[in-house]
Amino acid sequence: MKNSLLKFALAASLVLNLTVITTVGYRYYAQSRMWVSPFGKVMEKDRFMFEELSLKPEQMKVMKQEAMLFRAEIDRRRLEIGEKRKELVALMRSQSADKKAIDGTIREISGKQEEMQRMIVGHMLEIRSSLDADQQRKFFELIERNMTGSGPMACPPSQGRM
Repeated sequence: MKNSLLKFALAASLVLNLTVITTVGYRYYAQSRMWVSPFGKVMEKDRFMFEELSLKPEQMKVMKQEAMLFRAEIDRRRLEIGEKRKELVALMRSQSADKKAIDGTIREISGKQEEMQRMIVGHMLEIRSSLDADQQRKFFELIERNMTGSGPMACPPSQGRM
């Protein structure tokens, strides 16, 4: 009886461990394939929003190369902003919160966000210059849909709770 119970517990533990390992592996694989666009849209790393523009093969090749460099820089800047936000939280946690230091960190975060927004706009204008009139129209419709649509970057409703 004792051996049967021990075997059952061992089998249950093995199944549980395998399930956890499989789940963690799958989640890691799924997350490593994703990227968040500058508009907050989660998408696969090898997909690009501009693929919806009916680009010529040469345009697609050039844009993909530029987009990879752009994504790397955006990711780097997001990490910097994330680190500054951690610093801000640490400052706020302090029993004797230094208002000057908090304000300075907020200014740094705001400055980095402004730099990133300028970089994004510059990148969009650069892309626009390589598109024909119809592609430009579609491009700005795509941008507008992603910036103001119902996605994560949408403006909050006028009457909502915080």
